[in-house]
Amino acid sequence: MKKELILIFTSLLLAVNSIKAQTGFEQLIKAGPNDATKLVDAYGRPLLKGLGAGMNSGWTNTAKTLGLFHFELRATATAVVVPVSERSFNVTQIGLSSNIRPANLNQVITPTFSGDKHVNGPAMDIYDTNGNKLTSFNMPGGLFEDVVPTPQLQFTLGLFQNTDVTVRAFPKVKLNKGIGSVSMIGFGIKHNLIQDFSAGGNSMPFDFALAFNYSRLHYSKKLNLQPEDFLVPSDPQESSDFSTQEIYGNLDNYLFQAIFSKEFSFFTPYISAGYNISKTELGLKGNYPIINGVKDSQISYTTFADPVNINATYIKGFRADMGFQLKFPVLTLFASYGVANNYKMLNAGIGFGW
Repeated sequence: MKKELILIFTSLLLAVNSIKAQTGFEQLIKAGPNDATKLVDAYGRPLLKGLGAGMNSGWTNTAKTLGLFHFELRATATAVVVPVSERSFNVTQIGLSSNIRPANLNQVITPTFSGDKHVNGPAMDIYDTNGNKLTSFNMPGGLFEDVVPTPQLQFTLGLFQNTDVTVRAFPKVKLNKGIGSVSMIGFGIKHNLIQDFSAGGNSMPFDFALAFNYSRLHYSKKLNLQPEDFLVPSDPQESSDFSTQEIYGNLDNYLFQAIFSKEFSFFTPYISAGYNISKTELGLKGNYPIINGVKDSQISYTTFADPVNINATYIKGFRADMGFQLKFPVLTLFASYGVANNYKMLNAGIGFGW
């Protein structure tokens, strides 16, 4: 089960690299560093926003804490619904340079990561500064239509003074050469404030807690993009070492929550309000040959180091969640619905503990 969860995380972060061999991330690099960065940002934004919203889901479904040294192991999955407005974009409206433009000016709308997977993006032509056409590539289609799925696996332990601590983690795992490596670490703390005011050992009729959660997902994969045989370097003195190429990504997610719940036997509904942040660092390391002109009647390339580097806060703002849990001896079932930055989250899962 652990490997399947890791595989889902990795395949999501690799979306821009694994859709199709001819229309994947490597093709976007042909646009050059600045334009490739804009294309990757526009195409991958729903993925990165969805991962941020999803990884901030499923931490808890009640304000009540477990009790001293009680524990729970839970596995959940979140389906993050991408707004219609973010399932496609216009390639002429993201600030691309004049050297890259659609092959057909009547075909300028392309899917994002969460767009229609049955539709290929438009062909894009690349020109040099003299107006000579150098090469073409196709924008990728969507991978997951409408939604971004995110799984969670975590362990929670009850500590002193109505406080729970939670850990989400798995070590760096290299799945295979085609997928790459992924790791994740996260922690959370929740304190049931209302029980601090109970007197004489009598429980309060409801629970109110404050929680803070943090998680980081790290991804890396080696690349091997060599210049085509027909290309010549524009400057023979440039580096021709392309052995250190790597795509990498880090997602840092923060969640602050106030949680209110009421227990009715085995059924506990809850509502929460909070503030969540998701910061993304995504890019390419190493040297890459990028077509840039014509030299001696041959198409030439220039070597660029670290051509793509995106640092963005895709999720920042208030979120609200509501849901319930059904608690039985040893087994707990739970589900919730949330809203953040116009993204909707549906979460459900199962827990085991004492």
